[in-house]
Amino acid sequence: MRIHHVESGRTIAENAMVARNYWQRFRGLMLRRRLAKGTALVIEPCSSIHMMFMLFPIDAVFYDAAGKVTNVALNVRPWIGFAGTLRGARGVIELPVGTAHGILKGHQLNFEPARS
Repeated sequence: MRIHHVESGRTIAENAMVARNYWQRFRGLMLRRRLAKGTALVIEPCSSIHMMFMLFPIDAVFYDAAGKVTNVALNVRPWIGFAGTLRGARGVIELPVGTAHGILKGHQLNFEPARS
């Protein structure tokens, strides 16, 4: 899946993996070494994340059912970090650090199927 940030016109993830079942959501990015530029992990449903067993920091963008950003957490640190949104989040996009710069609460995200 591709994810676009409407306000800036940029693609924030060219290749986003989606975690929807229990095991995929539970595992997330735990114990992976890194998240490559242009990639992301979308976790649905999800309104908060923890950073236990993570080996690298991430940016996290929470969004609602309409694709509106409900919260942005920059540079969430491994092992000690936690991020979430108080209400209305449908999911979260976990991104390489620096990718979510300029994305603000209320901004619009568009999700597109991966190109064949």
